[in-house]
Amino acid sequence: MASFSGYLPYAFALIIAIPFLVLLRQFVHSYITLKNQEIKLLTVKSNSENKAHSYERMTLFLDRIKPSNLIQRFDRGLAVHEFIFLTEKSISEEFEYNSSQQLYLTKHSWKNIVDSKNAIIDLLHTTYNGLKGEVELDEFKTIFIMNYMESDDYITITIEDLRKEILIIT
Repeated sequence: MASFSGYLPYAFALIIAIPFLVLLRQFVHSYITLKNQEIKLLTVKSNSENKAHSYERMTLFLDRIKPSNLIQRFDRGLAVHEFIFLTEKSISEEFEYNSSQQLYLTKHSWKNIVDSKNAIIDLLHTTYNGLKGEVELDEFKTIFIMNYMESDDYITITIEDLRKEILIIT
């Protein structure tokens, strides 16, 4: 019995320490779990902000390539072919600048944006080729806008699609 009584304080300390160690372990485990959830939530929030920013930038790009905005960009003294070249160059440069936004957009939206850009460039060339004769820049711009208005307003349709998608995301 004498040998057991020597271990009694250690046994008592062990009996008291085990519940504290279990509670400490549970606390640390729940703390780590909550921190991981917080990190995931912040990641999702950050990703959502990136997506929203991408949709904003692409909407701005589409607005800038509307014919009504394109015709106001360059000097009135340009020849028609110079206007077409500069307009096509500025559209391509702005598109390349924003091309990284496709990471945050759906494939459908990105395809619509690319199709809209290509349709505007094609409309510029089709309008120019349809005139055959030498025309003034103001007359070309008027015919260009009329040709756009006679076709489907694909830019506005694409912007509306982007607007619907961003509502789903946010």
